[in-house]
Amino acid sequence: MARQQILLNAFNMNCVGHINHGLWTHPRDRSADYRKLSYWTELAQLLERGLFDGLFLADIVGVYDVYQGNVDLTLKESIQLPVNDPLLLVSAMAGVTRHLGFGLTANLSYDAPYLFARRLSTLDHLTDGRVGWNIVTGYLESAARAMGLTQQVEHDRRYDQADEYLEVLYKLWEGSWEEGAVINDRQRRIYARPDKVHKVHHQGEFFNVEGYHLCEPSPQRTPVLFQAGASARGLRFAGEHAECVFISGNNKAATRAQVDKVRAAAQAAGRDPHAVKVFMGISVIVAPTVTEARAKHAEYLAHASAEAGVAHFASSTGIDFSRFGLDEPIPYVKTNAIESAASKLKDNSLTRRQLLEQHALGGRYILLVGSPTQVADELLSWVDETGLDGFNLTRIVTPESYADFIDLVVPELQARGAYKTAYAEGTLRQKLFRQGDRLPDNHPGARFSSGQISPVGANSFAKQAEGLPLRKPGSAARSLANEFSPTK
Repeated sequence: MARQQILLNAFNMNCVGHINHGLWTHPRDRSADYRKLSYWTELAQLLERGLFDGLFLADIVGVYDVYQGNVDLTLKESIQLPVNDPLLLVSAMAGVTRHLGFGLTANLSYDAPYLFARRLSTLDHLTDGRVGWNIVTGYLESAARAMGLTQQVEHDRRYDQADEYLEVLYKLWEGSWEEGAVINDRQRRIYARPDKVHKVHHQGEFFNVEGYHLCEPSPQRTPVLFQAGASARGLRFAGEHAECVFISGNNKAATRAQVDKVRAAAQAAGRDPHAVKVFMGISVIVAPTVTEARAKHAEYLAHASAEAGVAHFASSTGIDFSRFGLDEPIPYVKTNAIESAASKLKDNSLTRRQLLEQHALGGRYILLVGSPTQVADELLSWVDETGLDGFNLTRIVTPESYADFIDLVVPELQARGAYKTAYAEGTLRQKLFRQGDRLPDNHPGARFSSGQISPVGANSFAKQAEGLPLRKPGSAARSLANEFSPTK
């Protein structure tokens, strides 16, 4: 029986300090060159050499101003500030690669769906279908204030809005232009057939949209959908929409439980529980020998900033850890930030000293240190014991961390049949799932295909959550055709 092959994304961000904070001070780190296009095109080529499935680009709107009540440390250590737009990088990186996918984080709370749909379709065209979207609703109060709100929308309410946002996008991506709408017939002077292009009429609680999708169908129509919410409401959203879910693991038992919850959420939404690929964030320090790897780890630690890591975590929880003594237990406080992050404080046992120890390398993801054999052993152990499909590999020193992994770990995994030796052809969705370029029939977004569009934005996903009747996946196009007539 063939071994499951590990999926692998590089985890990065269009900024200096991303996850492992303070390492920008390392003499071999190039992260301060993030403003240069060559930094990104060279990285993309490196990752394609290593047969990475994708480059997963994080993003935030707002700043980390919870720790000490200001941005002083955030600016000094460049804790995701300054940060540039991730979407603008993709065209250049796609132009120097052929297979590498791009997972792009974009906050739907502050971007109109009509224009966002065009932006993602454009990138899907320009990359020949290599784009994925990491769906986030935001968690920073600083972002809400910067966008003109007095405070952030309540956590679960943001997901209600996200459900309807996705419904609008599905109507635009999947339904506005039918298959065969574009014929590009010069002799008859018909580029697109008017009878196969339909206006979207959406009247909902959060959005009112009337218009045609501005783009003809891209290779994937809907980009591959990534999501990272671990709260109960976030998992429900993931079960409904996500094709790839990004989790943060602390140990194998807890990670197994989290993977099981993701798959159960997909099954509860009427989908195949294995239709979702689950990735965990991980950091790796590898060298030809164990001794060399440990020496590199010590070298990296000398440049890391544990306090910057704690400051980052403070904004994730919405709690200012600087207000507590080093050995004073930090009480759990319900905030409007990342619910799953704050929940780690629920037993009221963590202290600031312990948080600093946990963030010794500037970040809080699982860290593997060792020889290529040891690292490969541990990666495979995580997959076997947790049910993970793959990993989002952080950068510690860039591009060194990725280059070391490619040169030392990838050949070891390939020798064990646990990593591909060549890319498959096709779009990002086809590469990941081997079931075609488009959303599968049992995905909720597929019910909006073939130009059959509901004129009313009734937020069908929220209805399903409330137990109200919905059409069954698979009969979507037929039942919609009976209920609604397309509007040209």
